Amino acid sequence: MADSDYSASTPTSSAIDTEKQYLPDHGSSEDDLESKDASSNDIPAPKPAAPNPDDFPDGGLQAWTVVAGSWCCMFASMGWINCIGVFQDYYEKNQLANYSTSSVAWITSTETFMMFLGAPIFGKVFDNFGPRYMLLGGTVCHVLGLMMTSLASEYYQFFLAQAILSALGASALFYGCLNPIGTWFLKNRAFAFGIISAGSSLAGVILPIMIARLIPQIGFGWTMRTVAFLFLGLLIISNLTIRSRLPPQPTPVALSQFLAPFKEPPFLLVALGSFFFFCGVFLPTNFIILQAQHDGMSTNLSGYLLSILNAGSVLGRLIPNYLSDHLGRFNTLITTALLTSILVLAFWIPSHTNPTLITFSALFGFTSGTLVSLIPAIVAQVTPDIRSIGVRNGANFFVISLAALTGNPIAGVLVQRDGGGYRSLQVFCGVVMLVGSGFFGGAWLGGVGGGGFELIIGYW
Repeated sequence: MADSDYSASTPTSSAIDTEKQYLPDHGSSEDDLESKDASSNDIPAPKPAAPNPDDFPDGGLQAWTVVAGSWCCMFASMGWINCIGVFQDYYEKNQLANYSTSSVAWITSTETFMMFLGAPIFGKVFDNFGPRYMLLGGTVCHVLGLMMTSLASEYYQFFLAQAILSALGASALFYGCLNPIGTWFLKNRAFAFGIISAGSSLAGVILPIMIARLIPQIGFGWTMRTVAFLFLGLLIISNLTIRSRLPPQPTPVALSQFLAPFKEPPFLLVALGSFFFFCGVFLPTNFIILQAQHDGMSTNLSGYLLSILNAGSVLGRLIPNYLSDHLGRFNTLITTALLTSILVLAFWIPSHTNPTLITFSALFGFTSGTLVSLIPAIVAQVTPDIRSIGVRNGANFFVISLAALTGNPIAGVLVQRDGGGYRSLQVFCGVVMLVGSGFFGGAWLGGVGGGGFELIIGYW
């Protein structure tokens, strides 16, 4: 459906102006930066634009149709990233057996990096042109990349096809389905993000089992092609259903647009928290299978750990996200960030038996899934004008891309220095996530809690 094809429910120009200028009552107690007044000293400061809740459908057939299409898109894009730990294990034992753990990890880490690296570009494309062309181009690149991976046999071929081409396509799909949600929902925004994020977690449940079962029966090549055809079917649905509620407003591309959000203390602290947390959050996903086998778990049983982790993540992206719309999104974010860090440091490190590793996988999936799915809602919450959500999500996810690029190779080096052990990796994982939790707490104190930065310089 073309982006310019807007129905009667699309806001008029007056409604858009109202959305830009609406300000809540000064005495509002809503725990939301979008409805936060501020002043500096005794001189009234210009108040930031905030959305009018009446302009957001927060439901209805069109809004939930977009959610359904975005769910399919998340299954095929971020859902693929959620299961790449399978390939770390498979490549080390098969096509790339002559390469070190760290070298193989560069494929999976670059794939994650490219997934997030496209954020500034695709965020601007979304703001200027809407999601249509991103979804179409992303579908072609992602499916073609997987098809080329099915034919690969050399390291550089896997790297170019899977880590570059497929990942760039997945990146366009991810932002093409993520950004429109913020234009349709306000009160139920976190829950809507949780629903579409659950699609990626469900993919993380299904795809590892599917790949593990199909490879012995039809071989690696046809397994990858089967996955590509599955994604193609889902992405056709996404291309037909996803659109933004607001018409695109093309503006010139300027570096200052991406740097401007970092001048706002709440956004800057959220970005720093995202960097450190995501530097560690992908490590259990990518190394839990290898660590379990190192501790004596059978290959057959360890193959289900990713599915167990992502099954927990499905619930973690739905229940807490629904509650966060009522209890406060930052409250939920900080709580789950701390719990995830504690789980790694206090539970994963001493876990060496099958029951404890299985339990850790389920619990980690639940808490980490909540935080990962809340990040876009948090960015939307610190965004005064929702029409710039593409650029601001892009800026934050670019920061995350740097964490994704460095986290896995660092972990691979730590495993080698431990002589194949995983203690240093686990400590690194827990500590960097704990640091990230601290920055999230700083964002709350600086922007939502009414202290810190806000008392000093006001809400920018």
